[in-house]
Amino acid sequence: MRVCVMETKMKLRSIGVSIAAAFSIALLSTPGFAQDTIKIGMTSALTGPYNEYGEGGKRGVDIAVEKWNARGGINGKKIELAMALDDQLVPDRAVQNMRKLLDNKDLVGIIGPAGSGPTLAVIEMAAADGRPYMNPVAQSPTVTYPTGGAPRPNVFSFALQNDVEAKVLAGYVAKRFKKVGLIHESTAYGTGGIDLISKELKALGGAQSVGVESYNQRAQDMTAQLAKLQRAGADVILCVGLGADLAVLRRTMARLNMSVPLVASNGALSIPYQEGAGELVTGTRGTMVGVFGEQPLNAAAKEFADAYKAKHGPDRWWGADPANPQIFMSLSVTNAYDAANVLFEGIKRANSTDSAKVNKAIEGITGLRGVNAVYSFSPAKHHAITEKDVSVFEYVKTGDKSVLRIAKD
Repeated sequence: MRVCVMETKMKLRSIGVSIAAAFSIALLSTPGFAQDTIKIGMTSALTGPYNEYGEGGKRGVDIAVEKWNARGGINGKKIELAMALDDQLVPDRAVQNMRKLLDNKDLVGIIGPAGSGPTLAVIEMAAADGRPYMNPVAQSPTVTYPTGGAPRPNVFSFALQNDVEAKVLAGYVAKRFKKVGLIHESTAYGTGGIDLISKELKALGGAQSVGVESYNQRAQDMTAQLAKLQRAGADVILCVGLGADLAVLRRTMARLNMSVPLVASNGALSIPYQEGAGELVTGTRGTMVGVFGEQPLNAAAKEFADAYKAKHGPDRWWGADPANPQIFMSLSVTNAYDAANVLFEGIKRANSTDSAKVNKAIEGITGLRGVNAVYSFSPAKHHAITEKDVSVFEYVKTGDKSVLRIAKD
């Protein structure tokens, strides 16, 4: 009898050791818990002609990391941007970078590329991986909602989506103009955006499209396209495109003596547009998240603006009017900053770096004040910016320079 009792005790000890060992292995195999730091990664256009988006986004992520670490990290663990890879907004490079990021099992979350082209090239592999994927800039709705219905379980978007922007642009133009000349870049972003705007204009009635033209990114002349719209009697040009190309468009309009207004997507409020168009920016109108047109800034925006200025000064990402308290921060910076903060908040609430738990925790976030918006997600809603968060801005001449103000007319 005593032998049986001893054998039972030994078996129980053995089972206990096995359970403890299994628990330790499981703990160590969960990303983030095997280390003292919580590591994330990103790919973006850190160099090249579109580096305003990538370098700006990295600056936003860096400031978010520094803020959380200064407050003790996430539940006592420090955060590290362990991999920041450069894709130059080129889809093939983004794919190569995403493979490297996903192969690194220490990373617990991913900040995606700064454009619809590279994002659409990587989104399927990122979605299949399952780790939280934060989309800072890519505007195509299919990034987050592949079929137009349910969102991808691990993808959360902080971009001004094409469908949201289309409603704001079409609504603005339909109230003020009769004959709209549409032009767009020949990418998924441009084509998708202009299609949505066309549908919105038809639904609203009043204004009508007198033509639709397209151009390739980095085109150096758009005379043929604009001449067609001019002959068709367009009383406004409405464009979906990136800033550097919009500058070419605006200069071409000037050469053709086209005095009609230019209304455009958020690329019109970007650094490359300001630098490329120079004095011609005056009068241009474009959509953007309206937070930096507010006076005073909300507390989260002011905290971020102060942190950015302390770290970088009023540089080219700061805005068009460095001295004005109504600064206009490059959206690429604030989007990525908010995306990183929501990711960190999800990890904190989950008290885990398990992908499924973090994704579920982010879905449970409601009423979280970010820089660009008050963020609320749900199992059915994974995008952050809605029409109420967006304003139409205009470049207004003040003294010897043009500054951005919320359009009043």
